[in-house]
Amino acid sequence: MTVRRLPALLGLAVLPLLLAGCGIRATEVPTDFGPAPSRVRCSLSEPDVSTQASRGLPVQVFLLCGSSLVAVDRTVRVPDGTADSARRVLVAQGLLDELAATPSTAEKEAGYTTDVRGGMTVSGPRPKDPVDALRLSSPPGDLTSYALAQLVCTFSDSAAAEGDGSVVLGGPDRTPPRRYACTNDVRARPGSAEPPSAEVTSG
Repeated sequence: MTVRRLPALLGLAVLPLLLAGCGIRATEVPTDFGPAPSRVRCSLSEPDVSTQASRGLPVQVFLLCGSSLVAVDRTVRVPDGTADSARRVLVAQGLLDELAATPSTAEKEAGYTTDVRGGMTVSGPRPKDPVDALRLSSPPGDLTSYALAQLVCTFSDSAAAEGDGSVVLGGPDRTPPRRYACTNDVRARPGSAEPPSAEVTSG
């Protein structure tokens, strides 16, 4: 039995030497499938929170990525000592400006976009509005479903709202404002699931 197995064992012993002589490593699997993607879709590196805090108030805005809403970090400037009512409007305007800004190069590479257009402003409530109402220079109903979802989810998750997952928005006219909610469906499908809303008439 030992003599019969000898040729086979010798063959196995010689095989690695032959492969090595050809420049092939028997234990490696080829992995040359071209260059790796520069950035995973909808994934950004962790921000430097300490650096952001030095530039202003850390906030988050919702951008579009992969047909859904994804939160990204931003900062807005609010002067120290600003009254609460004015602070809410300043934060809201800062968030609006960040939503309308062109995404950074890294964000573009990761697939982020925005449907919010520049030039829009926000102001505080009118006399008969709820105290937490925000008035946009464009009627909310004139915005695309994507832009409205971005605004509602960004505002409702910030110091511009009451922190209950909703925000009261109105337009520049006398139409009563409405309370809009940011739901899981809105975040997952902003193009087809519009933020649910209900009319509010007083504070």
